[in-house]
Amino acid sequence: MSKVLDRQTTGSPVLAGPGGEPFAVLHALMTDPGAQWSTGTFGAIAEFMREPEEAAEVDLAPARLSAATARGAVALTADPAMRLVATETVSRNAGQWRHTISLCLPEGDCGMNRRQVVTELGPDREAVRTQDRNGILFDLGLGLLQTDACIRTTDPALIAALRLSEGKALFDPGHAVLMDILQASPHRVFVSRVARVEVFQPIPPPHGKSPPGPHTHILPKLLRANRTHAATTPIPVGFVPCANVYPAHALLDAEGLPRAFDRARFEAFEGLLSMYGLPELVAAQRDVARCVAAGDAPGSFAIADDKFVRGTVRVALRKLRASGGTSPALNAWSQHFDRSSDEDGDDEAQHAC
Repeated sequence: MSKVLDRQTTGSPVLAGPGGEPFAVLHALMTDPGAQWSTGTFGAIAEFMREPEEAAEVDLAPARLSAATARGAVALTADPAMRLVATETVSRNAGQWRHTISLCLPEGDCGMNRRQVVTELGPDREAVRTQDRNGILFDLGLGLLQTDACIRTTDPALIAALRLSEGKALFDPGHAVLMDILQASPHRVFVSRVARVEVFQPIPPPHGKSPPGPHTHILPKLLRANRTHAATTPIPVGFVPCANVYPAHALLDAEGLPRAFDRARFEAFEGLLSMYGLPELVAAQRDVARCVAAGDAPGSFAIADDKFVRGTVRVALRKLRASGGTSPALNAWSQHFDRSSDEDGDDEAQHAC
């Protein structure tokens, strides 16, 4: 069972959305074991999730929300410049889609330290769990814009190896610290301006599969693209996603596998999308639903020459079908618009990068 520590007090600062709404959605999602969290960039990410019956301590302090289990932790920090952006993207799997709420900052406000070499930072006083605050934090030196990718350890041998590697790049072939890290499997700690995710589970062996639950990915090939997020995700120009939350999905379970349609989950995200989705994409979805309901021919619907609008139309049609829609018009629209495309998102890349 989760233990919830609610430290909200009258008059305390609260996170606010772009329209000035209290950021209560984050409080609710932090207490929901069906929600998953991440921070990182395209090619390097840390993810936190928990099981419904997994023991967890959830802290709803006004300026720092957090949840911790024996496998990992997440914490969010208030920032008045933060903007929530709700997005949906087409899955390569027929009939499916992904959804995300990105915690974005203006590009000029999102930058972290961008260290290029392994660097010792000292005890991790900001660790979510008290027992981890004496662990020594080392920045891996990936030079990422919105994320410091770090590890934390109390292992004397690993600390000594990391200190010997200070001032060198992580992937420098001239030293073996990367193998030391893989063998010792320290805590991974990814930090942005608005969030930190900590992963306590073992690092899988090379070419091995990440264990269920909290995990990290560092993929040099994707890092070389120098992107702040997947190209399939419609983040507003001038903003950078510094963390993400993936609310429980109506059609997919925690592992991304198909499940029976859950209307309550569906309607919950629809509400979030109406508040935090990009207005032009929300309007496009509503237009599609209205035209299909009216029995209009798909050829009568003009789509802007924009990959995000095209993807939104396809998601709208998949949502109509998943939520129980059946009609000759829906079939015609799906055949006309919902065709496989090079613009389809890679599910793993969207969720993990």
